[in-house]
Order: sequence, then C-alpha cells, then structure tokens
Amino acid sequence: MKNRQYSLKVFETTVKNETKFIAFFETNYLLFKDHLILIQGEMNETIRQYLEKKHLTFLHNTSLPVGRSRKALEEEIQLHSNEINAKDNEILQEKNRALLYKNFALQKEIEALAAEKGAHEQKSKSEVDKVQDEITKLSEKLKNNFTVLDSIIRSGRELNIEGDLLLLNRVNSGATIHTTGNLIATQIVEGELRCNGNFMMITVSPKAHIIFHGLSVDNSLLKDKLNRIELKNNEIIITPVIKKEINWV
Repeated sequence: MKNRQYSLKVFETTVKNETKFIAFFETNYLLFKDHLILIQGEMNETIRQYLEKKHLTFLHNTSLPVGRSRKALEEEIQLHSNEINAKDNEILQEKNRALLYKNFALQKEIEALAAEKGAHEQKSKSEVDKVQDEITKLSEKLKNNFTVLDSIIRSGRELNIEGDLLLLNRVNSGATIHTTGNLIATQIVEGELRCNGNFMMITVSPKAHIIFHGLSVDNSLLKDKLNRIELKNNEIIITPVIKKEINWV
C-alpha cells in the first residue's frame, strides 16, 4: 500500500450575494485557484456552474477536521505517557502485593513450625533438630526478598525495592532505582542505580549513574558484558564476569 499526505489550503465562505460572490472570485482567482473552497449554507446552481467553469475545487456544507496545535499534540503525548507509567506502576504494585502475600505465608509457616517445636520439646533431639532446620530454611527465604522487573523503567520513575532485584529490561535516562539488597541489571542502564547490597552485576552502561553504598562508580571501569561490583575495605572492586554477549532468555 502506497500512501501520501497532503497539506491543503482551505478557504471557507458563504454565499450571501451571488453577484458579489462571483465578482470576488473573479478578482482573486489567481489567489484561490489552488485552494479548496468550502461553502457553507445555501448555494444555487449558478454558483455551482461558475465554480466548475473556473475549475475551482469546492465542497458544499462539509465539516473538515481541525488540525491540532503543537502544544495540544505535546499535551496528548504527555497524557499517553502518563497513562503508560500509571499502568506500569499498577503492574509493579501488583507484583509487590504478590511478594508481600508470599512473605506473609512464609511467616505464618515459620510461626506454625515454631509452635510445633514448642509443643514437642519432650521429643528426641533428632526430631527437634529437624524442626529447627525447617525453620532456618524458611527464615532464609523470608530474609532474601527477591524482585524481578521485566518491563522498561521509563524516565521519571523512581523505585524503592526492599531486598534483591533482577532487572531484565533497560533503565531509561531520568529513572532512579534504589535497592536495599543485591542488584543484577542484564540490559543497558542510562538512569541512576543506588544499591546497598553485597554486590551489583551490571553490563557496560556508559551513561549510567551508579552509586554503591554511597560511593560513585566510575563507568569507564566497566569493560565487559557483565561486571561484578563489590565493596571491600571501603574500596570498590570491579571484576569482569562475562566478556561475550549473553542471552538472558
């Protein structure tokens, strides 16, 4: 399919006096010969024949769409962007609610196991140790909260994540993410990352603003496809992990 877009010059008028109407277009024919003439109201056969004879393009009693101003178009684009951000926030909130529900269920299971332990204090040491092992495993699950984000983090968004975070999509310029746990970013980052976990893993991202435990990370040190960032003795250590292109699917 081939398409073309035209910008038309439209002259809208009415016929109040047939003689004056014809005289006007006779005088200004060269000015309006390339216009689309839009006639509203009554138009007799004499006027129609005159316009056709002069090969003037015209429409009668027709409503044409009105173009939007640049400001109106920018406002519409901003509204659409806000709707997308609102939808992304709703999805993130839903995932967080699911994570909270899971944590609540784990906490209830821990409490149930602890109660079981108290009720069976008179049992053999092996049975008590078994219950304690189960409590320890569940406690570790609860402590290591893990969030996965697979959508683009757009400009203007600010996320605060409790626990570990895995980013499966890009972080646009102007977006900010703060996590209390470890952070792994598999795609390019152009926004700001703030991490207070034990480590970060990030791809080469020249435009990223990376803060690790309050210290700024020099982007020029990120040489490989995946780099591990750690803090040892108040010094940032960057270790190459993967040098080739990786597929996270």
